[in-house]
Amino acid sequence: MHDLALAEGGSSARYGASHTARIMPVSTFSPAQSVAVATFDGAAIDDGQSEARVNWRPAHLAAKRLVDIVGAAFGLILLSPLLIAVAAIIKLTSVGPVFFRQERTGLDNKSFQILKFRSMYTDRCDLSGVAQTVADDPRVTPIGRIIRKTNIDELPQLINVLLGDMSLVGPRPHVPGMLAAGVRYEELVLGYERRHAMRPGITGLAQANGLRGPTIEVEPSVMRVACDIEYIRNFSIWLDIRILFRTLINEVLRGRGF
Repeated sequence: MHDLALAEGGSSARYGASHTARIMPVSTFSPAQSVAVATFDGAAIDDGQSEARVNWRPAHLAAKRLVDIVGAAFGLILLSPLLIAVAAIIKLTSVGPVFFRQERTGLDNKSFQILKFRSMYTDRCDLSGVAQTVADDPRVTPIGRIIRKTNIDELPQLINVLLGDMSLVGPRPHVPGMLAAGVRYEELVLGYERRHAMRPGITGLAQANGLRGPTIEVEPSVMRVACDIEYIRNFSIWLDIRILFRTLINEVLRGRGF
């Protein structure tokens, strides 16, 4: 899993929808991948251990935070002309604030206000986040379509990183009560809260592996959480760099947002 290709074999997962069992290919997971058992009655993210193994070595965590601070500060300075230009266009082309603020769940289940460039019409925004964005969503403004496709709307989260709410890399922060396959995520995936053992990230292992977009189906929704747990168990600065590089290629240069 952590090679960012979802191609290392060695472990398997069982997945069921409507109580119909399905065996995922062993090539789907790495040897360290947790076993995911998913049904509409509840999915378990577990490998027989009561707690996720986390690399809590102080030096690693300190290095990660240092990279976050330096990377976020450098990014804000380097991208300041773009950020100012986008802010001006948003302000001139639609009524409302430049930034969209929304409550998200962060480290240790604590809430924080995430920052994004506003990409929707103010009167159509869903602050709860329950109504997820879909392709050709009529709520999105013309400039919003551009900045969402290139993920420029996410860049203000560099401020969240400096504030300590987020990291450059980590599990993506969800809104409280986020739905997956029509039910609350924590009801679908038992052990879901383990993904809050680290600061949420602007990007993560799930996103680097192409697991993004609406959480309508069970299988990709469970796989996202499996990736989050995998990242927490195996995180390193080198892994963070690889995830950032893959995100740059997939999300910015190839424009997979919507």
